[in-house]
Amino acid sequence: MQYDVIIAGAGAAGLYAALNLPAEAKILLLAKRELSLCNTALAQGGIAGVYHSPADKTSLHENDTYIAGGFQNNHRTVHMLVEEAAQDIGHIIELGVDFDKQADGDYHRTLEGGHSRRRIFHHKDATGREIAEKLLAHVKTLPNVDIRESTLLCSIRKTKTGFSALLLHDGQYETVSSHFCIMATGGIGRVYEFTTNSAIATGDGIMFAYNMGAMIRGLSLIQFHPTAFNNRRTRECFLISEAVRGEGAYLLNCHGERFMQHYDDRLELAPRDVVSNAIVLESRRTGSDEFYLDITHKPADEVKDRFPMIYRNLLEQGYDMTKDRIPVYPCQHYLMGGIQVDAESRTKVKGLYACGECSNTGVHGNNRLASNSLLEALVFSRHAARDIAAHLHDTEGFEAVTFDTCEDAPPVPHGIRTELRKILQESYFVIPDGEKIRDNFGRVCTLLHQLEDGRYQINADQVEARATATIAFLILNEALVEEKGV
Repeated sequence: MQYDVIIAGAGAAGLYAALNLPAEAKILLLAKRELSLCNTALAQGGIAGVYHSPADKTSLHENDTYIAGGFQNNHRTVHMLVEEAAQDIGHIIELGVDFDKQADGDYHRTLEGGHSRRRIFHHKDATGREIAEKLLAHVKTLPNVDIRESTLLCSIRKTKTGFSALLLHDGQYETVSSHFCIMATGGIGRVYEFTTNSAIATGDGIMFAYNMGAMIRGLSLIQFHPTAFNNRRTRECFLISEAVRGEGAYLLNCHGERFMQHYDDRLELAPRDVVSNAIVLESRRTGSDEFYLDITHKPADEVKDRFPMIYRNLLEQGYDMTKDRIPVYPCQHYLMGGIQVDAESRTKVKGLYACGECSNTGVHGNNRLASNSLLEALVFSRHAARDIAAHLHDTEGFEAVTFDTCEDAPPVPHGIRTELRKILQESYFVIPDGEKIRDNFGRVCTLLHQLEDGRYQINADQVEARATATIAFLILNEALVEEKGV
């Protein structure tokens, strides 16, 4: 099959790109698993932006973004992000996204750490799911978009005319070609033992882009969310949204004491990296990893109405957040770096674009400001679509590639991904351990070479093991380079 554009990923970035591409473009949209499984759908807090907000200014949003990012942000893309927020928030409202409103009919805007104004638009505590569902509903109406659910992108190669990709669906392989490709494959959370990310977040798109020659930058810039539900029984940790602290929850140590005043004047509303670091330091001071969020001092009906999904999920775990303290601890949450792109989401590989969490636009700097991620996915996927549209008719022909599916080869050895996750968890978590990074880097290189040089069955295990090893290598290598000051 031949397409104008292959979009790998069906979260906010992939869906919004498809919606903004011209109707004459033949598009293939790939979802590795079911369409509902993506990091977008897990986003609770909301989407930040100045939209019909007399009490707010884009300059304030811009400044908050710089402060959270340690002033290491890309000035051009940050300015684009905040100035174009109203355009894309307005567009998704037109598409039916139902943001919560107040009694007077105005939108309810919540507050999250690092924001100087209430500018977070939300749908209860399930904003990402609301956005993903409404975008998907519209993409499904587009006759030029071929949606492939539960379809694995096994391999992709650059050709003279664009790209050739090997797909796997229900045990059957297929080769497709395109003139352009958009990587919108999300985050890397599943390379850690504990993460808030969905099962698909294994960094596949970053690996594919890296192998095609794209620049990967800032992969060691990983955000650890300070308040994931602490059960330590499942790899995917349920997120307790930052908006809970925004609505007045206290963060307590093992003694039931507030402690953020010892670490930052902004208390519980300090940016995520500050709070995560404070928890780890407080854990070392007290010798305990028991921490809690407490919102029991707020009216129960208000809490249940504002956070219905969190309330229900916690009840299933045996906690009533209107009466009980919620056990929390940091875990891997978001990637600030990724595939290096310019302001139009272009990589250094001709025809290859990246947007959403797998990309590095530079808007986040060293640490993402809460609820800027959904906005980034919309703004820069729209730019990718616009740039592709401008070059859509400059292409001609398709070059086919023959892939070896290795169907007669053995499977990837069991335990490789488990070992890699353990290495990252102990080496590069919140406060990196330089000694363990140095000790473990050689083993990561060995495992990566084994997977790259060995011949194994091409399936999800093989792709995700290679991606995990590639991501682990890039993170630890970048950390070592920074340590040496190279």
